[in-house]
Amino acid sequence: QVQLVESGGGLVQPGGSLRLSCVGSGSDWHYYAISWFRQAPGKEREAISCIASRGGSTDYADSVKDRFTISRDNAKNTAYLQMDSLKPEDTAKYYCAAMNRVLCGGYTWPGAYDSWGQGTQVTVSA
Repeated sequence: QVQLVESGGGLVQPGGSLRLSCVGSGSDWHYYAISWFRQAPGKEREAISCIASRGGSTDYADSVKDRFTISRDNAKNTAYLQMDSLKPEDTAKYYCAAMNRVLCGGYTWPGAYDSWGQGTQVTVSA
């Protein structure tokens, strides 16, 4: 089972960009599909993107499609979420999560995941 640590959050103006990183421990990293979730105060946790274990396929929620890009570097045990054209409604705590499967089928279900990071806060405000 991998342990995950996110970083890269912060305060950014609307229209700006941030890149989040998710570093995983252990040699099994490349067996796990990695997803990003977010949770705003008073709202349910939302799955926003997933990348397959080998990085061959990705999936996005409609709310972030064409603005966010997920990627991974298995040599560095790291996944990334590049967030562009940020909006105030993107404000949330962002989490990465690992599920022990090759592809992203069912990635929106939190119960599918074996590990979660502690989260990193993203605030989009003028």
